[in-house]
Amino acid sequence: MKKVRITQMKGIVRVLPEQRANLEALGLRGIGKTKEHVLTPVIQGMLNRVRHMVKVEEI
Repeated sequence: MKKVRITQMKGIVRVLPEQRANLEALGLRGIGKTKEHVLTPVIQGMLNRVRHMVKVEEI
């Protein structure tokens, strides 16, 4: 499985509650914070919802 490194690039002010929940579920708690995940369909769906707020890199 592919692994990805996800970095939060924008803050959560004036963001929909569903997008906030996705960021929290991904483990991102602030601008500049980074987490690594295995790219599953569930993670891909979360990333699609917040793609304008995060940077995704393949490892």
